[in-house]
Amino acid sequence: MFVAVVQMRFRLPSHSLKEKRTIVRSAIERARHRFNASVAEVDDLDTAEFATIAVACLSNDARQAQAQADKVTGALEDWRLDAELLAVDSEVIAL
Repeated sequence: MFVAVVQMRFRLPSHSLKEKRTIVRSAIERARHRFNASVAEVDDLDTAEFATIAVACLSNDARQAQAQADKVTGALEDWRLDAELLAVDSEVIAL
């Protein structure tokens, strides 16, 4: 069994935590429902300007897990054109 984990850090066009949470919650819920993946905000929780989102996909094939995680990552980049993607870290873990 393999788990693909991707962590993405964004710079957001938000000026308050309320604005940020609206942007982040929308993207996370959309990704969860569209791709059936685990998606969560994992860092920068108290910073309005930045958001760190992690995606985890489980499969019996490492390539399939990575491909699914890449699809979610690509979608999150495309959905928020006003958010700047600062960093992406990806890893496949064998269990």
